[in-house]
Amino acid sequence: MEETDRKIVSLLARNGRMSFTDLAKQAGLSVSAVHQRVRRLEQDGVIKGYIALVELQDVGLPLTAFVSVKPFDASAPDDLPQRLASLAAIEACHSVAGDESYILKVRVPSPVALEELLQQIRALGGVSTRTTVVLSTPYENRPPEL
Repeated sequence: MEETDRKIVSLLARNGRMSFTDLAKQAGLSVSAVHQRVRRLEQDGVIKGYIALVELQDVGLPLTAFVSVKPFDASAPDDLPQRLASLAAIEACHSVAGDESYILKVRVPSPVALEELLQQIRALGGVSTRTTVVLSTPYENRPPEL
């Protein structure tokens, strides 16, 4: 990726609502040139979308946990992400190396809801779980250094 595109992606990663005018000023290009580049970056899949970062406490999801999952049967098909896709409380699913197969990032309203979610994960996934509850998050969703 060339340096100008890298600059545009970096700026949008920090502020996805930045106007094309402001983006053009900071990238040193015309508004139409920036617009064309952003459109191309979107079409090429470099920019996958734009999201609103939500204060999860304010929307009733104050509890975050990381759930490590390990299959009971190592020879079983590796289709856990598909089996758990219907569970909206799972924010992210990461395939990992080590003792566990996946680490899930989950957001729930309460410890009781976490316990219920863990039961669902175990039942749907045929896995054992190990859970780490997050006490605080000093930072999250940091844009990458490009």
